[in-house]
Amino acid sequence: MSLNKNYFYIIFSLFLVNSVFGQKKDQAKKDSLKVEKLETVVITGQHNPQSVKKSVFEVKVIDSKEIKQRAANNLADLLNQSLNINIIPNASTGKSGVTLFGLDAQYFKILIDNVPVINEEGVGNNVDLTLINLDDIQQIEIVEGSMGVQYGANAVSGVINIITKKSSAYKTRIQAYVQEETVGDEYEWFDKGRHIQSVKIGHNFTDDLYGDITYTRNDFGGFWDNRQGEVYDRNDGLRGHVWLPKEQHNAKLLLNYKKDDFNVFYKFDYFNENIDRFNPVVNLNENPATATSDPLALDEIYTNERIIHHLNSNGKLGKQVNFNISLSYQEQTKELETYTYRIRQDEQLNTQKGEYLSRSALFSRGTFSNLIQTEKFNLQAGYELTNEKGSGSPLAITIDPTENAVSQRLDNYDFFASSEIRVSDQFSLRPGARVSFTNLFDNQYVFSLSSKYVFKGDWELRGIVGSSNRTPSYDELFTYFVDVNHDVQGNPNLNPERGLSAFLHLKKRFWLADDTVQLKNKISLAYLDVKDRIELIVVQQNPLAFQYNNIDSYKSIGVFFENTLKYKQLQAQLGFSILGVSKVLDSNTNSNDDFLYNFQVNSNINYHVPKWNTTFALYFKHLGKQYQFVEKTNAAGNQEFVRGTTDAYSWMEGTVKKSFFSNQLETTFGVRNLFDVTNVNTTAFAGGAHDGPPTSLLIGYGRSYFLRLTYNLNL
Repeated sequence: MSLNKNYFYIIFSLFLVNSVFGQKKDQAKKDSLKVEKLETVVITGQHNPQSVKKSVFEVKVIDSKEIKQRAANNLADLLNQSLNINIIPNASTGKSGVTLFGLDAQYFKILIDNVPVINEEGVGNNVDLTLINLDDIQQIEIVEGSMGVQYGANAVSGVINIITKKSSAYKTRIQAYVQEETVGDEYEWFDKGRHIQSVKIGHNFTDDLYGDITYTRNDFGGFWDNRQGEVYDRNDGLRGHVWLPKEQHNAKLLLNYKKDDFNVFYKFDYFNENIDRFNPVVNLNENPATATSDPLALDEIYTNERIIHHLNSNGKLGKQVNFNISLSYQEQTKELETYTYRIRQDEQLNTQKGEYLSRSALFSRGTFSNLIQTEKFNLQAGYELTNEKGSGSPLAITIDPTENAVSQRLDNYDFFASSEIRVSDQFSLRPGARVSFTNLFDNQYVFSLSSKYVFKGDWELRGIVGSSNRTPSYDELFTYFVDVNHDVQGNPNLNPERGLSAFLHLKKRFWLADDTVQLKNKISLAYLDVKDRIELIVVQQNPLAFQYNNIDSYKSIGVFFENTLKYKQLQAQLGFSILGVSKVLDSNTNSNDDFLYNFQVNSNINYHVPKWNTTFALYFKHLGKQYQFVEKTNAAGNQEFVRGTTDAYSWMEGTVKKSFFSNQLETTFGVRNLFDVTNVNTTAFAGGAHDGPPTSLLIGYGRSYFLRLTYNLNL
């Protein structure tokens, strides 16, 4: 515990030193003018789009410039360097798990233009970040802490809102790029490595009407390591891949009409992914009479398909009221194709194909701002409705066409309101409340209170207290996976989890050395509390049966320190984080609820050389040793809770981006995973029903290199 206190003292001391040093050069009025010119406009959680500085919420922004610099392929690639966000890939499924403040992706929402994204477990939460393409992104906004009033259930630890581009300064603009990337030290033109091609065509049909279309193909050859791929015909466990190969296709269409104070746009997004699993078990199919063999393997292809329609209208009603209304229909389906593969003849036999999971959702959200607007007061009201329908479960994969999948519904009807109260020039308050009506649960009520105070010297203090519930997922409610070897069932009697969070942010900007150096320092304190956590528990010993139940609880406390320095063409950032997590694994037992602490560091440095039209960037993140209480069997055969650990590791990326011919041609070269991390040792997991606990986590596939060539044609 003393070590964690030392971390806190070091961080707090650094913050005070920076603050005192910068205060000597404080020019509050001058600062404010400069910040206004440079400030990014944000929309997440706002009554009206406004600058980050004016927002009552603390909003982090990742702009398109950084996305291009890092040549990130998807949201998982981009967020793996963010403080308090941990990306954990799954080599066997191709998905990327993610945690924010120790809570997994069920507890924060992924939005695209304020609309939650559908996935196999619901709408908005637990989205696989590898399925979110970044080709048309204007910026990404991250709000930490409960956003239950603004964005409803499952926004317990925060929201990530992806804002897409909807206009162009050119009559016609064609953008195309290709990217070639190694997977560790593996690369071939077709079979190994990552191969990406993308093209986007945008056109202003009139002064008011703009449209664009984008297509991207992402071919990942898998990570072979010591495996031998598809055509290997020996039964020694070496067939197939360590990371499954997959191919993604993403097509997007946008039409945007803007006239005076009225704007309407329609977006269509189609995504298709195929994942190949080549069975390591080979049936040699030997014929002793002829001393020949005809090796066979039972292989699988997983197909994931997603369709999103989004219609939005925003503008003014009369002279004062701003409205923003979205209507979205989304579908996601998963299919499994199984076949017997004759390896030497390259022939598929006994093919079966069928859908094992489907989700669809109709979603609408509307906000009406400035309903009452004075110099001191602003009122916003809004609604959300979600009609979600689904069948099947990823736990019970079956393609038996004789089975009738039972379809279930989950409907939410929400109404919310919030007001911004300007108590004085320095002090603002924002109270809010939401009520949610569903077809499965009792009425849910959540509240929030945010505040901002600007001290003398332009210090900014923001406080956010809010509640947010997590609605049980479709699988937790309706899973039915019962056969000879399994009995895993959902529980329609589950209650929503109850979440509460409190965040405090103290921020200051300084101008030094005759205004050539800008410093930004921020220290944040965080507290999260989740009650009635849902866990899959044993409800029967013989035969063994599992069911989801409300038995768990979770708390976390943290202190975070973030700094930014800008000097001419140099920009550098440095952040520290200490997060303590207390997780009661089963409140019905004597489980240990001590706080376990984790330390993180992230930093990046970016330097632009104008005469070369070149930018150099380096990104670093260190995750300290992580702890978790795990229920295990001791030497006496009794169950007890022990502290498991996952070893520390570091991740670094470097890129060089250079432009030619007035930015018509751009090249980006980079290295991912400079420290060549693959596995980290762990004792923080219990064994499954049939398997022992894992001794290591697969984090990456080693040091990789990439080259992206982008061509921009403006007509």
